[in-house]
Formats: sequence, structure tokens, C-alpha cells
Amino acid sequence: MKTLKSYVCGEWYTADKAFRDLHDPVSGETIARASSSGVDIEAVLEHARDKGGPALRAMTFLERGALLKGMSKALHAARDELIELSIQNTGTTVRDAAFDLDGATGTLGYYAYLSKSLGDRRTLSEDDGMALAKEDAFWGRHIKVPLRGVAVHINAFNFPAWGFAEKAACALLAGVPVISKPATSSALVTERCVEIIVEAGILPEGAFQFLCGSTGRLLSLLGSQDVLAFTGSADTALKLRCGENLLASNARVNLEADSLNAAVLAPDVAAESDTFSLFIKDVAREMTQKSGQKCTAVRRIFVPDAQADAVQEALGARLSKTVTGNPRDESVRMGPLATAGQLRDAISGVKLLGDVADIVFGSGERVNGVGADAKKGYFFGPTLLRARDPRDTQVIHEHEVFGPVATIIPYDGSASAAASAVARAQGTLVVSLYSEDNAWVEQYVQEGGAFTGRLYLGSSAMASQGMGSGIALPQSQHGGPGRAGGGCELGGLRGLDLYMQRVALQGAKQMVESL
Repeated sequence: MKTLKSYVCGEWYTADKAFRDLHDPVSGETIARASSSGVDIEAVLEHARDKGGPALRAMTFLERGALLKGMSKALHAARDELIELSIQNTGTTVRDAAFDLDGATGTLGYYAYLSKSLGDRRTLSEDDGMALAKEDAFWGRHIKVPLRGVAVHINAFNFPAWGFAEKAACALLAGVPVISKPATSSALVTERCVEIIVEAGILPEGAFQFLCGSTGRLLSLLGSQDVLAFTGSADTALKLRCGENLLASNARVNLEADSLNAAVLAPDVAAESDTFSLFIKDVAREMTQKSGQKCTAVRRIFVPDAQADAVQEALGARLSKTVTGNPRDESVRMGPLATAGQLRDAISGVKLLGDVADIVFGSGERVNGVGADAKKGYFFGPTLLRARDPRDTQVIHEHEVFGPVATIIPYDGSASAAASAVARAQGTLVVSLYSEDNAWVEQYVQEGGAFTGRLYLGSSAMASQGMGSGIALPQSQHGGPGRAGGGCELGGLRGLDLYMQRVALQGAKQMVESL
């Protein structure tokens, strides 16, 4: 059994107590253990602030981008090894493990590419400047400079590679050192990613540290120049947001929490159309990819009353092709849930939804995995429910089952009704709309756009290139209002905003422009 290590203060640290075990989701066997007990948190912060921060700030955007490119190449070179670790640690299929790893290297590569447009500069300019008086002598312009603290990143279990890489890409390019803390249950993958980067000697000392285990006192020591970026449950996000020192110092806190994302079928889409087929294919994938353990997975399926039966039949037929089991079995298309706790939560969650909805596909219970011991593993098959009364569905809009589970909710077909129903979840990361009717989509955007961070517009015109609503592309923002956390990551250069301070320059035009 492997003991995972932290990378702090320029060296690897191994704890000797207070361990948590990591398990193989297929067999339930213990495969590793992790602890950060004994780490000198004050020294970790000092190392980041005194060494990592100055080293990064001394570099230009182009030079920082070269760091990201090096990280991307190093991880890509170890792709096969990391995929195998992901299968062992998280139970994902090869395809789903690649989805995570390619997302990591792709995002790092994208931000390396963006650095070329910023060039040999250390500040960002937001506008072209403006006269602040009758003449140009008194001039104004907005710039951004890196914060002088540290970025603490707390990541979720479901994307052990992509999660840490997307946050690190934005912070490092902005010039802010990182302390990254993965979810312990999937830290085997993240630790190896960090080990590869460290072995390659890519980053300056103190620019990136890795805490494998509890954060200890770390969050209580953050101040006004520091950033906390968290991905995980809404309950944990609330506790973090209320940290006394974070509130007192007004430290920046970015949260991505639970999200009851929705797919909405418009009434103009006929059951025999290409757009209907796209809708069924996309929803089935977003239910089952990563075993439904994605923050962007579809949880609620809104369909016009007249289409509900057709959707139920077509989606059930599509889901029936998903073989659940040991990802090393070639016939398997969906692996187990990541932990025993996730399995318990999925079973209890479906029972809760059962108060207002009927299971129309699947069992809502643990299943035996193909190619696995019948008595072992955290297997849970695709489960589709249908609301009995669309007016009595509040629990569906409040409780997320973090697994391959979604509920069909009929509505009257109007854009207003769809927008109102989706909004009952009080904020989502993404909503996907399927329609060929521009007027219907426009009305939905006007009435429902404020309740989501991203709208994925499915139609026959984009079907050949659309990647599905579940991919957090680095070009577009990832985050959402309300229950989704209220945060914002990625979005091209917008992803750097969290780690930089906007400064309004006012003075002589020549001096302002020279800056």
C-alpha cells in the first residue's frame, strides 16, 4: 500500500499518523493512504509568499506561459500511466480517465497559447484609455496587476487532474503562487501529476505546493491578498464562505458548488428529427460520463407534455446500451462510483426523489458490475425517473444525486414555463437548450439566463461539432449563480481576474500610457 506525500517548502513530506485510506472502487480494497499531519502550514505560506510569488512576478506573461506549456507536455508524456492510475483510484473507464487528463493538459496548453498574445509584459491593460478632462493632458486607464498573496485551491474528487490544472493555469499565468489540495479519495492521481511536474523541474521554487490531506489551519491564516478557490458541495462551500478571517480581510473566495443542471427540449423539435436525436445522445452521455459524477452533469430533463413519452422511451433505449462494471472489461461503458460514501448517497438520494417521481429505467440500487466480484465494488447503474406531477417537484430542484441519475419533468412547452421551472434550482452551472426556433431560444435567454452560468444551444446546425454541455472549455466561463456557488473560473483571460487587482491610473497621458 502506498503512502501519499505532500510537496511543500521545496521537498516531499511524508506524514506518520492520522491517515485516511483510498480504495479501489471496483474491489473496495485499500490501495493507498494519505495524511498531511505535521506539515508546518505557516512555513508553507511563507515559502509561497517569499519565494514563489516574487519569482513568478519577475517573469513576463510569455515566460509564465512557457511554464504552463512545460507542465502540459510533461503530463501528456505520462498519459498512459496516469490513465491506469485513474482507473485504479477512481474506477473510471479509459475514455473517462482520458477525458480528465486531456482536459488538464488541454487547459494548460490553452493558457500557454494565450500568453503569446500578452507578450513580454507583467501587467494587463483593460481598455484604450480615456480623457478625464476637456483635454488629453489628464488621462485615465485601467490595468491589472497580480495579487501579492497565495492562491489556495481545494479541488473535488471527480476530476483529480483537470481540477487542479485548470485552477493552477490561471493563477500561475497571473503571477500568483499556488497551494493545491486535492480531494483525498482521488489524490493518488493528483500526487503522481505533481510528482511528474516536480521531476521535470519546470516551476520556480515556491510557485506550486501540494497538500495531500487536511488543510489544517491554512484557511484561518489567509488574508486580504490571498485567494481561496473551492470546488465541492454546497454545504462545504457555505462553511468556507463564512470563515471569520476571510470575511474580516475580504479575501477573495471563489466557489463552485452543487448544480442541478438541466436539459430543455423545445416544442418545435419533432421526435424523428436530428435535433431530437442529438438531445437524446447528449443527455444520455451527460448522465453517464464519469458515472454521472460531474458538476456539469444533467440532473433535470424538461420536455413538453406531448414529447414526454417519446423522450422516456428513446432515453431508456439509449441508456440500456450502457454496460456498468469493471472498467478493465472491454464491454463496460461506465465504471463504479468513486467511493462507498458516494454509493450510499446515490441510493438514499433516489429514494428521496421517489417521493415525487417514479423510476422508469434502472433500479436506484447497487448493481453487480460486469467483470467484477458480485459482492464487491461501488456499482450503480443509470437511473431515470419521471415526475408524477410537475407541480409537485421541489425536491427534484433541491436535492442532487451525484451519480448517473436524472429526472424527466414535463412542462407546457412555453419558453416562459421552461425558464421558470429551471430557475427553481436557484442557480446552475449550465443549461442546455435544444431548439431550431430562434424566437423561443431568445425568450428563454431573456427570462432564464440570469439563473445559469452557461447556456449550451443544441441544434442541427452545430451537431457535427458540438461537444456537449458537460465540457468546461477554457475559452468560456465555468461557474454559475446562487446554489452553483456564485463563482467564475476560466473564460479565457477572464480566468486571471480572480488573481489580479484592477487599478485605475489617472495622470499625465504620457506617464499613464508608458505604464
